[in-house]
Amino acid sequence: MSAVEEERAVCVGDRLGATDTYAAGEGVFVRDGFVIASVVGFQRLEAPPAAGEKPTIHVASRDTLPLVPKPGDIVTVKISRVAQTAAHALIMCVGRQALSTEFKGVIRQQDVRSTEIDRVVIYDCFRPGDIVRAEVVSLGDARSYYLSTAKNELGVVYARSATAGVAMVPTSWVTMQCPETQAVEKRKVAKLESLVTA
Repeated sequence: MSAVEEERAVCVGDRLGATDTYAAGEGVFVRDGFVIASVVGFQRLEAPPAAGEKPTIHVASRDTLPLVPKPGDIVTVKISRVAQTAAHALIMCVGRQALSTEFKGVIRQQDVRSTEIDRVVIYDCFRPGDIVRAEVVSLGDARSYYLSTAKNELGVVYARSATAGVAMVPTSWVTMQCPETQAVEKRKVAKLESLVTA
């Protein structure tokens, strides 16, 4: 294991050294022949593993870096608002790990399902308070992530009945039923079998 030779505080965008002198490690990127910090933290200069090799520059935060959703991640969200063309949500978990920071997400009409996109009615798929499994598509606008439920295993996993306020049971891909009142409500339901093995 290589020895760490020095440590100092740096900010995003700080030039840490030239690429002909240093190798890039974690928390940095290379641009125009320079190693540049990509996070706020402390620079570590790791001695070269063998003679003739370059020392490696790393930048890491003293604290654990917050978990941030990225494209391709499966997230658990709570629907906060439903509009005509999109459902707005708060991202609660990435995979099985809860987030310490609040992130917003949007499920657009075209991202609800992969078929009959033009016939999607958002209010028939999601309601405020629903817990939904979704996939992060990209970083959208206004600091919201674009989310998708266009796969079978994605969609509503938990919803409360509008009439009795109790947890509903899925009855098909597009409906859930209240066990007390037997009322049926429309939803874009996730295929729950795959959630057990996930």
